[in-house]
Amino acid sequence: KVILDLWSKYKLMLSKRQLEERKLRQERILFSALEVFRSSGLEGATMDLIAEKAGFGKATLYYYFSSKEDVFLGIMEEGWRSLLDSLEIIIQEEQSPRKTFIKILVQIAHNTKHRPNLYEFLFQAPKAINITDFEEQKWKKYQGRLYSTLRGLLEDGIKQKEFPKLDSGLMFKAIGGLFTGMIFLGDKKESVSEKDVEALLNKLITKP
Repeated sequence: KVILDLWSKYKLMLSKRQLEERKLRQERILFSALEVFRSSGLEGATMDLIAEKAGFGKATLYYYFSSKEDVFLGIMEEGWRSLLDSLEIIIQEEQSPRKTFIKILVQIAHNTKHRPNLYEFLFQAPKAINITDFEEQKWKKYQGRLYSTLRGLLEDGIKQKEFPKLDSGLMFKAIGGLFTGMIFLGDKKESVSEKDVEALLNKLITKP
């Protein structure tokens, strides 16, 4: 019985280690692919280039991803999911809608500053490739949850008179455009603060 217990523990440890190693290999592939996509473009990127950059054989690459489109989707899914996860603690604080809205934008800017290549890819890549033919687009679910959360905050803020009574959809698009310009075209050396976001909001929409 003791031997069986030890064997069971060993298999459990082995399984856990295998899962961790698998995750590390997948992350390494996605990180390398992101570099290839940026240097060669989405059209110029190939599985050979991705495998070479990751330091794996093509067999290993194809074991995890069936095509470069599949790798693309992997980057998008992991990126949007990690972005959404980073905002959970802010949502749980349950502060006022306007305050929460501002904090979320600051956190997104913080994430972008630390991983600019990834977030520029998340926001810009879908415009450069036809993804309507891809069978799975799980990343859109995470993106949709984020956008719905932000629009919900705007709508709650309107009800509580923290935002003017305007169409929340149009307001969201206008703020999104200005904010994207701020984080990708502004001074990338300086961190975006709550004061910066408040100033951005006041340029577009003032408190009623």
